[in-house]
Amino acid sequence: LQGKMSFRLEIFDGKGKSILLLENLNGKETILAIKKRIAQKKLHLTVERQSLRTEAKGKNIPNEKTLEDLGLSASNAQLFIKDLGPQIAWKTVFLLEYAGPLFIYPIFYARPSLIYGSAASLTPVKPAVYLAFLAWSFHYAKRIFETLFIHRFSNSTMPLFNLFKNCGYYWGFAAFIAYFVNHPKYSDPIFGSLQIYLGLGLFCVAEFGNLSIHILQRNLRPAGTRERKIPRPDGNPLSLLFNYVSCPNYTYEVMSWIGFTLMTQSFPTFVFTLAGFAQMTLWALGKHRNYRKEFSDYPKQRKAIVPFVI
Repeated sequence: LQGKMSFRLEIFDGKGKSILLLENLNGKETILAIKKRIAQKKLHLTVERQSLRTEAKGKNIPNEKTLEDLGLSASNAQLFIKDLGPQIAWKTVFLLEYAGPLFIYPIFYARPSLIYGSAASLTPVKPAVYLAFLAWSFHYAKRIFETLFIHRFSNSTMPLFNLFKNCGYYWGFAAFIAYFVNHPKYSDPIFGSLQIYLGLGLFCVAEFGNLSIHILQRNLRPAGTRERKIPRPDGNPLSLLFNYVSCPNYTYEVMSWIGFTLMTQSFPTFVFTLAGFAQMTLWALGKHRNYRKEFSDYPKQRKAIVPFVI
């Protein structure tokens, strides 16, 4: 009987100030439905920029939860809202942050006279420089392809600020790396062709390993859902890394850049690889914790990103 009774839901901001009162609720409403009602009354608070919590500093409530699920289907119900600020689609951010390196790097390679002076165009292109250009272009073209056709995003948007932060990171490193690798005074790696092709081989294997993991992860989540399953190897030998780490896509990503660094023997690339490894380790540790918390039968032997270590 209680479920059929209407009640009111009061919305507070993070400081405890009441900003809105929703009436005639029955408890069956989802958080997404509540967000839509808030957006109708507070036009600046679009659905994407709302985060609803049961406590002022609590965790975000998933959109699919109902008020009944939260024990709020009674009088004096209340929720807290946090304004996440202007939002932008994840896919848009990814496409822009990856498009920059794909177009910036070739300027240094194909038009060196614009960067280093007219004499630079007379300098022969060394094998490592040529292969680095192909590897770099392949990596970011692959990233864009995956963004358009493979990735399924659990969240549709992210804060607009991330666009500038992410683009600054990728575009800045693209120019930093390209400047030194394509410089007329660039020197071949110490061990010559052996080092170049060893690095290139590692890069290629890791790139296809990364792609394999992304495809496997896509197949775990049906389109239009947020379903989560324990990822396991799917028969592709490159997916066997799932037996050892929770985030083999990050492991392969780091391996790609280790290969690129080995191939070019470039300090800027080493810095980029180190920075990427640090960031991806934080992401991997977070996802690893979530997997273990969510699935009671999650494989205990797995680490987050580095087999047997991290």
